[in-house]
Amino acid sequence: MKASAVYNFASALVAILAGNVVYLLLTPHLPPAWRHQIFQIDLGLAVDFCICFALFLIIKRLIARSSRPDRG
Repeated sequence: MKASAVYNFASALVAILAGNVVYLLLTPHLPPAWRHQIFQIDLGLAVDFCICFALFLIIKRLIARSSRPDRG
């Protein structure tokens, strides 16, 4: 398995787990329409996805920044 695939999988896993924790902590403060109902495709699911996706992008950017050689 290629190292990039492992990093991508690990980044996605961390983003999904952390994103769901953030969403669950935010749920009581969200408007009722933004709360996910079990076994439904609704706005809450989209909010959860957006949080996870944002965290994924942040993690990927941090990994890319840390792997760049210093230019100082």
